[in-house]
Amino acid sequence: QIWSDFRCYPWCNPGGLKLSGLGPSCSPECFQYRGTMDVFSKIARQEGIFRLWRGTAASLALAVPTVGIYLPSYDLLRNWIEEYSDHSYPKLRPYAPLIAGSIARSLACITCSPIELARTRMQAFKQSSGGAKPPGMWKTMLGVLSSRQSISHPENLQTTRGYHLLWTGMGAQLARDVPFSAICWMVLEPTRRHLLGLLAGEQSNAAVIMGANFSAGFIAGVISSGATCPLDVAKTRRQIEKDPARVLSMNTRRILLEVWRNEGINGLFRGAGPRMARAGPSVGIVVSSYEVVKHIMHRKHAEL
Repeated sequence: QIWSDFRCYPWCNPGGLKLSGLGPSCSPECFQYRGTMDVFSKIARQEGIFRLWRGTAASLALAVPTVGIYLPSYDLLRNWIEEYSDHSYPKLRPYAPLIAGSIARSLACITCSPIELARTRMQAFKQSSGGAKPPGMWKTMLGVLSSRQSISHPENLQTTRGYHLLWTGMGAQLARDVPFSAICWMVLEPTRRHLLGLLAGEQSNAAVIMGANFSAGFIAGVISSGATCPLDVAKTRRQIEKDPARVLSMNTRRILLEVWRNEGINGLFRGAGPRMARAGPSVGIVVSSYEVVKHIMHRKHAEL
């Protein structure tokens, strides 16, 4: 009951230590989250309501190139695999979405990994007692390069490893996003075909296409995000790790085993609810918008 008199003040000190000049002390509970609403409440109370939107600029900067690479690449690869399977290997056709989705997502992840790293760091930033403003996307990326120190050969960091650090956690990101994409498209394609058949038959318009694709994307996003939640936990923990020695030695398997030993199954699926709540509408909006634009462009082209 020693912490009963302490409150979670903004920019307070962890551990309940009353350090001179560093603001009020807080209970350790102020730095532990017990669910989605607890996270919302503590961030809003300690850092302000607008901190819930931290990393939005990086998210927008990530979304444009990711979607621009991912969806057209998926379309091209899927069409090519389906044409190849029709002529040479019919048994391959059902797996065209899985293969095309995996390859397209890999290309997008490798290209946009530095922005994903910056977004994760920005969202994990914890304000200090001095009330320092969270760094922006570019400053976060520069900080990744300047703050890492090689333990054995620090003088060689910039020449030998510097820019590689911008791809910290890319392996964990690929381990999360490639299975996510494979599961997502394997669920989305048959669901979309079924819904389009029910809603429109042989004819379809923009409204039908949007509704069918949003519904299929929503279902696929929820299922795939829930199935790959442990991989998302591993990716996030790798990217927010501050210890240089651990960063160089961590991998997805090791992180998952560590979480399993220390936190059990709950640790592996921590954040599954918010992740599924975000992924469903996100996939639905992106896929339906993309397909409606394609439909409008094809119709305009046919009218010429």
